[in-house]
Amino acid sequence: MDTRYYLAVDIGASSGRHILSHMENGKMVLEEIYRFPNGMTEKAGHKVWDVDTLFEEILTGMKKCLEMGKIPYSMGIDTWAVDFVLLDENDKMLGDAVAYRDDRTKDIDKAVYQFVSETELYTRTGIQKQSFNTIYQLMAVKKNNPEHLKAAKNFLMLPDYFHFLLTGQKCSEYTNATSTQLINAQTNDWDRELIERLGYPQEMFLPLSQPGTLVGSFTKEIEEEVGFSCEVVLPATHDTGSAVMALPGEGDKNLYISSGTWSLMGIENKTAICTEESRKRNFTNEGGYEYRYRYLKNIMGLWMIQSVRKELENKYSFAELCAMASRRSDFPSRVDVNDPVFLAPDSMIRAIREMCAKTGHPVPETPDELAAVVYESLSDSYRETAEEIEGLTGSHYNTICIVGGGSNAEYLNRLTAKKSGRRVLAGPGEATAIGNLMAQMIQKGEFDTLEQARRCVGTSFSIHEYMPE
Repeated sequence: MDTRYYLAVDIGASSGRHILSHMENGKMVLEEIYRFPNGMTEKAGHKVWDVDTLFEEILTGMKKCLEMGKIPYSMGIDTWAVDFVLLDENDKMLGDAVAYRDDRTKDIDKAVYQFVSETELYTRTGIQKQSFNTIYQLMAVKKNNPEHLKAAKNFLMLPDYFHFLLTGQKCSEYTNATSTQLINAQTNDWDRELIERLGYPQEMFLPLSQPGTLVGSFTKEIEEEVGFSCEVVLPATHDTGSAVMALPGEGDKNLYISSGTWSLMGIENKTAICTEESRKRNFTNEGGYEYRYRYLKNIMGLWMIQSVRKELENKYSFAELCAMASRRSDFPSRVDVNDPVFLAPDSMIRAIREMCAKTGHPVPETPDELAAVVYESLSDSYRETAEEIEGLTGSHYNTICIVGGGSNAEYLNRLTAKKSGRRVLAGPGEATAIGNLMAQMIQKGEFDTLEQARRCVGTSFSIHEYMPE
């Protein structure tokens, strides 16, 4: 029997990659075949995504499959959450795909709360308040570009838009849709009453589809361009949704951190927790595979060290920055990594220094001191969040599973185990792509259940253990 290949296109805020997978001796085997850059661009005074270039890169990576003679049996695309496009009656984009770090949503929450209170919004949706959530972005469109909303026939999150360009079929994938803050946590569907109150066009929101849904096959045009056709199967298109699918073994019984640009720390739940205490502590209930809830907190994550590294002209690798931080573990300064000043500062180094000065801590001057502040502060946040989760759920968790790129940050993993007093299991690093592939492979019968696929992850990839000292 010919080898079945599956393709995950995993696009993050700074880069995207095409990863092929197949089964070999009962294990998943991965192969990265193409990587491309991504980033926000400035256009008309806004930070936007160049979706046309991104789609060209998606096609280029698929042509690579043909060159290698490894035609995928199915494929699917995941990206970050909250960002979207609006299409008119001719399927043309209205305006640009504005990025979540754009400042168009500054103070826009007040306009939303004219229609629904912050407390009621959380009770209905279970989604934490973040200024860039889609609900606020759409209100910014309503206020600044009402003509776009009036002309909009379809609302598509970015992966849904790319799937549409490939297949000609439109759908709204559930896990990513929950990040809009417009999905009712009790019904797992669009909150039509809320949408009506806000004055957003009802008809542009499509019925929701679950990960594992077959979208369709490539259009003739796409088939001719890339040289083959294959089926598009929805993964959990929100990258965190895919990453959490890839928790190894019995990962659903542990705390997890999906560690990348953001650190998403939480547990998997069967029901949403929409209490006032949960809201005050800024926890969210994101939709997951099979309607499992990802009860988690968004923590600023590796964005801070990524930004510091960039300002240092990429002189040091992340491994070197980890090593430098470990040598300065005695440096006493800490910052609140979730302070909004770190979201999109002109200079991350300056923002860290100013925060240290403001709070009466020694100001970090050297790269090793800066790295120490970031890693120590981040691990403090992990410990605090673990304690919060246990307090809110009434359950104790002995293990933290760290997946994603941050699972390779050995020093941070050691700090997390030490400060939290919990065992840390780190890996797999390619969790998002693996989760994307798992949804496809379950749909195609390679695995019968998510649990079976997770056990396979635990045996297919290296998982490193860190014990509290």
